[in-house]
Amino acid sequence: MQLEQAIEDYTVHLTAERGYSPQTVRAYRSDLAVLVAFAHTRDVGTTEDLTLDLLRDWLWNASQAGLAKATLARRAASAKGFSAWAVRAGGTDKDPAARLRSPRPDKTLPRVINRQQMSGLLDTLMADAATGDPSAKRDLAVIELLYATGIRVSELTGLDSDDVDLERLTLRVLGKGSKERVVPFGVPARAAVIAYLQEARPAIATTGSGPALLLGDRGRRLGTRAVYQLVARLLADVPGSGPAGPHALRHTAATHLLDGGADLRAVQELLGHASLGTTQIYTHVSTERLKESYRTAHPRA
Repeated sequence: MQLEQAIEDYTVHLTAERGYSPQTVRAYRSDLAVLVAFAHTRDVGTTEDLTLDLLRDWLWNASQAGLAKATLARRAASAKGFSAWAVRAGGTDKDPAARLRSPRPDKTLPRVINRQQMSGLLDTLMADAATGDPSAKRDLAVIELLYATGIRVSELTGLDSDDVDLERLTLRVLGKGSKERVVPFGVPARAAVIAYLQEARPAIATTGSGPALLLGDRGRRLGTRAVYQLVARLLADVPGSGPAGPHALRHTAATHLLDGGADLRAVQELLGHASLGTTQIYTHVSTERLKESYRTAHPRA
C-alpha cells in the first residue's frame, strides 16, 4: 500500500471509527507526513517497505535537529499507531514499529496560578465587563467557565447554548473520543454567563451565529486561537513558568480543587481523564505548593 494513500485511509479511520478530534487527527497527519518525506529519501514508498531501522533513523535525525523529547515521543506514538493499523488493514504483514522506543518526555509540573493571582485576573475582567463592552463580558464568561470547570479549550469553544443548564449549574461537554460528560460550575460563572447571554451575545450575534454559546467579535463561533490570545494576554504579567495558555487554567482549577480537599477520582471525572494516572500529576503540584508554603512559613524549615 502506498504510504500517502495509507495515511489518508488511516486518518479517515481515526475520525470515523476512533472518533478523534480534528486537532488530534491533524497532529497525526502532520507527524506521518514528515515520516513519509523521510522515507522517500530512503527510496521507501510503501507500508510493506517500512522497517524498524528506518523508523529509528527518522527519530534519531529529528533528535539531532533539536526536537524536544515530547515531540519525539508524540512522533513515535503516531508511527506506532499507523503501523499497527496498517497490519490490521492488510497493508503489510509486519509491524515494524512494534519495538520502536522513544525518549520519555521530561517530567515538568504544569503551570498553576495561585488563588490571589486568579482573583486579581477576575477582578480586572469584571471591571472591564462593567463598562458594558460586549467583548469584555464575553471574555469574563470565558475565563470564569475555564477556571470553574477545568474543561479543555476545544470543549469550551464547542459548547452550544443548550449545553448550559443555568438552573442546575452544569455544562454538557463533548470531550476526547466524542465522550460526553456533565461538568458542574459555580455561582460566579453562572452570573458571568447570564450577563453575557442577556447583554453581550445579542449585540455580537449575526444571522450566521448558529447555536454556538460563545461568539467571536464577528459573530461566528469563538475560535480556540482567540481564547489562547486572551489567556496569554491576561497571564503576560503573572509570574510563573510554563505555557501561558488556556491549559494553565485547567491545571489551576484541578490543583485548587485538590488543595480544597476534592477527591482525586472526582477531579478525574471532572477533567475527563481516561486514566487516573494523568490526574495524579496535580497531587504532585499540590505537594510542591505545600512544601513551598512550609519553607516560607515554618521557623525550622
